[in-house]
Amino acid sequence: MTKKSASSATPCPCGGATYERCCARWHEGPLAMQAPTAEALMRSRYSAFVLDKLPYLLASWHPTTRPAALEPNPSDLKWLGLSIKQARDQDANHATVEFVARSRQAGRAHRLHEVSRFVREGGQWFYVDGDVS
Repeated sequence: MTKKSASSATPCPCGGATYERCCARWHEGPLAMQAPTAEALMRSRYSAFVLDKLPYLLASWHPTTRPAALEPNPSDLKWLGLSIKQARDQDANHATVEFVARSRQAGRAHRLHEVSRFVREGGQWFYVDGDVS
């Protein structure tokens, strides 16, 4: 398995600034796993999917719904972009983020439209689950 990487000048996969100034800080280093909002966690998880940062994806998944393992992206999968439709806080520790993630695999376009649920425990946001439409 080859991990994809992003240089400090690379645009962030989530559509933010450079990767270094956007999602990289949540993936590793002193701020790892400390995304301040559910939306920031959602964006960092999308970037982690693009970059095959599987340990981060598992660590940011709530233990009650976390899969035992994740597979890296197939070699012919290309992520095309993320669009956040809506981010809502239900209260201080619960939030939802509606997003559309676009990809292409084997020449076919795919669109994932999900309303994801997040919970904050011990000051850390976790992805719980989502409804795909």
